Amino acid sequence: MSELFDEVDEDVRRDQLKKLWDRYSIYIVAGALLIIAAVGGWRGYEYLEAKKAAEAGAAFGQAVELSEQNKHAEAQAAFTELAAKAPSGYRTMAQLRAAAEAASRDPQAAAKMYDDIAADRSVSARERDLAKVRAAGLLLETTSYPDMLARLEPATVPGATFRHSARELLALSAWRANDTAAARQWLDLIANDGETPSTLRSRAEALQALLPPVAKS
Repeated sequence: MSELFDEVDEDVRRDQLKKLWDRYSIYIVAGALLIIAAVGGWRGYEYLEAKKAAEAGAAFGQAVELSEQNKHAEAQAAFTELAAKAPSGYRTMAQLRAAAEAASRDPQAAAKMYDDIAADRSVSARERDLAKVRAAGLLLETTSYPDMLARLEPATVPGATFRHSARELLALSAWRANDTAAARQWLDLIANDGETPSTLRSRAEALQALLPPVAKS
């Protein structure tokens, strides 16, 4: 008797499943196709991104070779072209390298290129600070201390990646402007930062030795 009831239950379940399939099969099939399409699309996207990255890496390497051959104009053009179409991972690197290639031939134009990078909010804070420091280095001999201060002071705060270079540039700019107090302020910050690189610390100590002694009250 129990076997009979089992067979009846099995028939009922089979009938219910058939009704469910008849009613919802189109949705089940559509959902499965959507999943397959999504997975395939993602795999295709990954493949295209990997291909773009490989192509950008090869183009970056070729531009570096031009630079190493002292073909700086050609290298700048190659880096500029790469920056216009490369994936984000290479775009900023190419922009920075293009500005570096321009620096030896036209420092003012290179500084403008660095300023454009520093103003781009899509670029990481670290790379923006790097661009600020490099632009300021090119303008050190031609711009005023107040302008250098406006450019670099945000990059001098504790923990900033390029604070050591930014402080040194401000000390040099203040020294050139005969602003002894400001030069001493930045040199003291360099001296009191335990993470200051030894070579930079040595340069700062040499500059400190050129400053007049602090007047005694």
